[in-house]
Amino acid sequence: MNNQYRNLLFLLFIYLFTMNVENLVRKNILALKPYSCARDEFQGEASVYLDANENPMNAPYNRYPDPLQWKLKEKIAKLKSVNPSQIMLGNGSDEPIDLVIRIFCEPLVDNIVAIDPTYGMYKVCADVNNVEYRKVLLNDDYSLDATRVMNTVDKHTKIIFLCSPNNPTGNLLNRNEMKHIIQNFDGIVVIDEAYVDFSPEQSWLVEINTYQNIIVLQTFSKAWGLASVRCGMAFASEKIISFFNKVKYPYNINILTQQFVEEQLENTDRKEEWVTMLLGQRTYLVEQLNKLPLIQTIYQTDANFVLVKVEDANAIYRYLVDLGIIVRNRNTVALCLGCLRITIGTQQENDTLLQALKAYTY
Repeated sequence: MNNQYRNLLFLLFIYLFTMNVENLVRKNILALKPYSCARDEFQGEASVYLDANENPMNAPYNRYPDPLQWKLKEKIAKLKSVNPSQIMLGNGSDEPIDLVIRIFCEPLVDNIVAIDPTYGMYKVCADVNNVEYRKVLLNDDYSLDATRVMNTVDKHTKIIFLCSPNNPTGNLLNRNEMKHIIQNFDGIVVIDEAYVDFSPEQSWLVEINTYQNIIVLQTFSKAWGLASVRCGMAFASEKIISFFNKVKYPYNINILTQQFVEEQLENTDRKEEWVTMLLGQRTYLVEQLNKLPLIQTIYQTDANFVLVKVEDANAIYRYLVDLGIIVRNRNTVALCLGCLRITIGTQQENDTLLQALKAYTY
């Protein structure tokens, strides 16, 4: 097959899939008439608001927030080089994870495929929605086998979840393996990029106009230091985002969150300074951990944490807890026997951990 013919087939695939996205959506969601809130019925500003039964006192908090967060989306769109209509904002990334299952998966009929180990909320949301969740083990080195994933797919598979950099392993998934899945799966591929700011690889956002079946998740919780603010981002085609907006609760992002995140977006230099600091501390921590005899393996990481294998994960975890040092025990997770996941902290926090590990006795 020559390159010209292959490119024509690829363009045909994109065209056909663009036309068929609605065929993946649950029939009741297609027929759903979404709740029409007061702020949906006009654009711009008014001088008198008597439409939403709000208290006229205590402005601006007496008013319902913009249900589609256009002002904030416009700032994010500029930062991410996307269209505002290609963005859905959620209460953390967990909200769009839940919504994508509700939009595309018929309970007790459809199924979801995901790598294992990975972020635990994919399975929790599948279980809450009564949708079968199929796990596909990564290779022993935590690399992705696209063929194994595709062999798990059947006619009822609607979504594949791929977290890259992956949690708890920390590594980037091979881009060619991911692309093979995206190009050969007739469903939705969710790419979770919660840790992309700590990775040297380009975000999949550059592909959302090429592949109409991908949803890219990012968050303000990690690199931006806003975990308690609870604001996650889903990026996709305008068609997919329209279904998110149809199904989500009207005022899912409150005005305090919208305003605060807008303010933080003015501090991109500070965010980049934090990322640079954390990457430096990641290198430092890995170097120092390598000197400790209790550390058996330190796995490659492209995130703001590192997964390490130790001699007795449960004992070391309890020892650290007793000292007031909290890491994550991943000993019972698939392919992570004997492993602890350590978040990169400040120099002082990392040194406190290292001193404690140096003093550990069996």
